[in-house]
Amino acid sequence: MEIWFSEKHTDNLALHYRIKETLFRKKTPYQELAILDTCEFGRTLVLDGVVQTTVRDEFIYHEMLVHPAMALHPSPQRILVVGGGDGGTIREIVKYPGLEKVTLAELDEEVIAASRHFLPELSCAFDHPKVEISIGDGVEYIKDKENTFDIIFIDSPDPIGPASGLFSAAFYADIRKALKPEGIMVAQTESPFLHAELIRQVHAVLRKESFSPRLYLAYIPTYQHGMWSFTMALKEPGSLKPEPGWTPPGTRYYNKDIHRGAFSLPSFVAEIVAP
Repeated sequence: MEIWFSEKHTDNLALHYRIKETLFRKKTPYQELAILDTCEFGRTLVLDGVVQTTVRDEFIYHEMLVHPAMALHPSPQRILVVGGGDGGTIREIVKYPGLEKVTLAELDEEVIAASRHFLPELSCAFDHPKVEISIGDGVEYIKDKENTFDIIFIDSPDPIGPASGLFSAAFYADIRKALKPEGIMVAQTESPFLHAELIRQVHAVLRKESFSPRLYLAYIPTYQHGMWSFTMALKEPGSLKPEPGWTPPGTRYYNKDIHRGAFSLPSFVAEIVAP
């Protein structure tokens, strides 16, 4: 008998995965957590019925979330990751030799525990000596921080339920306060096809909070429609290097040509973020 998992994207669209077995399933205090072993993409993290990452294509998302900002910042030493309990973002950050400390602020410790057990390819840096893990609401964590971080990565699920606060104006204002003068914020900002209005609102709010936002793209097979957006917001737009600097060897998606091309937007996407 075939077993299929259906991920609903809209009332009219869903993506179906044939699965070998459900490896883990638990209702946490915050969400429904599952690890599925899929035939096409291998072990897959699912939160509230939405695919978060798979062992087959996760490298695209995590490399593109992390490396553009790390390569542009003149000296990324203290980093905050809000969300990202699977560990993939942390894994990419600790590859940088100049790093002093990276803090992971994750709401749901059950995601970390499940990732440690079922997703070792992603969670392999949790015990790195430069990694600090803080369990709790990232929105609250950042409120009392000032001039603390060089880069803040918002590695969030979709903007529903527990993650909705990670897309709010108040949160972005607290991020600006927590960043150092040359600081950068990076957030995943969903699909330009399905979430154009969300992207437009995020950029408008960031400009209102005196950030200089820029959208860039990557192509991730298991994410809705493949084309996925990230928003890089600069606290001081003139402070970055004009070209990407050193990045770790062995990346599978990111390189300097991809970096330059990622910020070149199709016309319909550029219209979404136009001031």
